[in-house]
Amino acid sequence: MWEAFSHNLKDPAGAAIPFFLLFMFIEMAAVRNEAKHDRAADEASGNVLVKGYLKEDTRASLTMFFGSIAFSAVFRTAAFLLYTVIYVHLAPWHLSAKNPWTWVGVLLGVDLLFYTYHRFAHRVRLGWAGHQAHHSSVYFNFSTALRQKWNQWFEVVVWLPLPFLGVPPWMIYFVFSINLIWQFHLHTEKIEKLPRWWELIFNTPSHHRVHHGSDPIYLDRNYAGMLIIWDRMFRSFQPELHRPTYGLTVPVETYNVWSLQYGEYKRIWQDARRAKRLRDKLGYVFGPPGWAPGQSAKSVKPS
Repeated sequence: MWEAFSHNLKDPAGAAIPFFLLFMFIEMAAVRNEAKHDRAADEASGNVLVKGYLKEDTRASLTMFFGSIAFSAVFRTAAFLLYTVIYVHLAPWHLSAKNPWTWVGVLLGVDLLFYTYHRFAHRVRLGWAGHQAHHSSVYFNFSTALRQKWNQWFEVVVWLPLPFLGVPPWMIYFVFSINLIWQFHLHTEKIEKLPRWWELIFNTPSHHRVHHGSDPIYLDRNYAGMLIIWDRMFRSFQPELHRPTYGLTVPVETYNVWSLQYGEYKRIWQDARRAKRLRDKLGYVFGPPGWAPGQSAKSVKPS
């Protein structure tokens, strides 16, 4: 077991951090003059379109990013130990990393499980409490990609099927890191629509702009990580029709990272504590965001 646990686990996402920051600064420089021009035009026309970068917003995103690295080290270490125990003692077989079909299967499996987790995080309030931090910015740029949650408890659970199926634990996180690296480039308005065949199969900036939109037509759509085919298969796909309004349906209006990370947990506690019936307490925790007593899950508008 120790040999499996101490396998040389290299994290591609960790190696990509300097490139994340580099591309963020390149985008920042590219949109600076454009944002000033757009802002002047918007003010003259009476429109309000938030574009570019804001110092306070970017600082909050970077603080959450570096905080997530620290929290990730704790969660991943615990999860990796758990996966190793399952892989060594409970898996009926062990898949070989030397077989290219293993890599294909794990890439697809990780992406499908990410879609499942991502949909859960939007439709169950307890999951949303952690995930909403990533959606809290009214800006959409490469710093938004780094605006990561600190509460990674569910990610420990979501990958459990893989070690049971004999996937080496180090491979799970290696492939998930590849998935995360792919998702970085999705967070930009500088890349417009890509070739039609590419947009049909892969998640793209256009698809992900929809996911970050708070407009009613865009809410809870396009959960994909790498492959948009999951959204097409499970009927959660929405094409980009117009520039989204980014952020939460109820703006948080703060750059305090503690409020951004844990504010929704506090609100869940307050709602559940105020509720008199057990079913209402559970509804506030496990119902969809925006749920209130007297509503069914299907009648709740996405948040």
